[in-house]
Amino acid sequence: MRARRVLNKSLEDIRAGILKAKQTDEDLHLDKLIEAAAYPAESRPAASQAAANLIGEIRSSGNLGRMDAVLAEYGLRTDEGIALLRLAEALIRVPDAATADALIADKIAHADWAKHKDNSNSAFVNILTRLLMSVAWCLRGRAGGLFGRAINVLSTPIIRFGSRRAIRLLAERFVLGRTIRQALSKSAGMERRGYQYSFDMLGEEALTAADAEKFFTDYRTAIRELAPKCTAPDFRDNHGISIKLSALHPRYEFTKRERVIEELGRRVLRLARMAKEANIGIDIDAEEADRLELSLDVIEAVMRDPGLEGWDGFGIVVQAYGKAAPRVLDFLHALASELDRKIKVRLVKGAYWDSEIKRAQVEGLSDFPVYTRKSATDVSYLCCARKLLTMTDRIYPQFAGHNAHTVASILELADEDAELEFQRIHGMGEALHDEIKRRKNARCRIYAPVGKHRELLPYLARRMLENGANSSFVNQIADFSNDPEDISRDPFDLLEDARKRNVQAISPPSAIFGNDRVNSKGWDLRNPGQLQEIEESRAPFRTSSWTSGPKIAATAASSAPRVRISSPSNPEDIVGEVEEASGESIEAAIAAA
Repeated sequence: MRARRVLNKSLEDIRAGILKAKQTDEDLHLDKLIEAAAYPAESRPAASQAAANLIGEIRSSGNLGRMDAVLAEYGLRTDEGIALLRLAEALIRVPDAATADALIADKIAHADWAKHKDNSNSAFVNILTRLLMSVAWCLRGRAGGLFGRAINVLSTPIIRFGSRRAIRLLAERFVLGRTIRQALSKSAGMERRGYQYSFDMLGEEALTAADAEKFFTDYRTAIRELAPKCTAPDFRDNHGISIKLSALHPRYEFTKRERVIEELGRRVLRLARMAKEANIGIDIDAEEADRLELSLDVIEAVMRDPGLEGWDGFGIVVQAYGKAAPRVLDFLHALASELDRKIKVRLVKGAYWDSEIKRAQVEGLSDFPVYTRKSATDVSYLCCARKLLTMTDRIYPQFAGHNAHTVASILELADEDAELEFQRIHGMGEALHDEIKRRKNARCRIYAPVGKHRELLPYLARRMLENGANSSFVNQIADFSNDPEDISRDPFDLLEDARKRNVQAISPPSAIFGNDRVNSKGWDLRNPGQLQEIEESRAPFRTSSWTSGPKIAATAASSAPRVRISSPSNPEDIVGEVEEASGESIEAAIAAA
């Protein structure tokens, strides 16, 4: 597969717009987004009322879902919820038993688990609480003296096992199976109810070639296991698979662009051809904003392969919290139109908000690539959804989420006979999607992670961060003290309220040190536009030859030879010469001093 530059002028213009959008002022960008979307004002009150009705029905069903039940009891508004998140996140990297013991003691012993005893309607949550209470009781009961120390030694393995078991129980509730075969076996019940799945092989990015090869093998195995079960003539009625580009190449970075497009593109194309043959859909998962440009390069290279003609199952995930999201949709639609192809797009809110914010601050970027207010992300999602519904000539829209207002809004916007799909994460939003199927008989798909215990913890930590905050819909719907009308308020109104009150909780990258000093300016080295600026600034000096030597407050003859200095990246590029300090220059310097 050859790396190539986009030739179509309109595609180039759109890509330039994507780069610009990532660093645009948030309020100015939102004004343009809302104006362009022309979101019908008359549908907004109806969507809010429909959402409130949905919330009431979901609550009365008593089927909030596994994650919903956990977050109702252990959201990030509670000390115990924060302790669980920190424990799950930190156990990923704990290298030894002694560190694990100290971590467990710190996070579990001082939390008040007893106040959560038998509070939940979920038997699973109550079992989890009792397990954590037992671990905390063992930790608090530790004694001194010779006998006490002996008891402590004996109890330590039990405490360690109980803590890890609690976290494992929590994580395994949100993963369908350890292997694709086990996941397929467990999916049978939901299949009979009309649901399809998109399976995701859990794991973080590949750090070595061996990691990438393992992920590729896992994806290939998954497609082969899925093929016999995917017998419907329309791929949309079969299971699918989601893949991460960062899992398939150890150097998935912009500075290796040509190599990545060639090597990674070849692997993605092989998986896409297998998926086409099996008549299943494949989705390229979204990743961090600094990888967006490279992701689009790989996606374009794969889509241009003639071997995928006649197959509509190639899909891309777009994150609405990214300022560039509407332009990404424009690019995908324009590319599909140029290729006379149909594709699918899964629209999500976004999964890496915390790291996106912190990375932009640390690197001193001019602005954030994502929205800083939750209401802004919700508005962006609805504007992008409206755009997608106008692109159905080339795009099959898939709307992922667990927010009743979002679902109600899409149903208000879409034509009665619109071809679309709703998606949810395994373990979350079950009652909401059951209600969608009951009312509309719409296609519904479950995003189902597959993997072993070690791979579960990062996924669990991400889900808890996304949904544990008080502002999260999943958290709010599980808290019956929240009125349905308040939960289902129109995000356009919420955004306007926040802007009037000038609510800005996140310090911009330039202001992370407050009034002490301005943060140092950084450069986004994954942004082709900024790289071009750097190259243009360097160009006049490309052939310059520099000289240097001792700087002393005297004149001295020197016998030291001049040393030629070459560029570390190209030994043949002579940067200049350096005269090193000689005995004569040292003596002259001392005398002058």
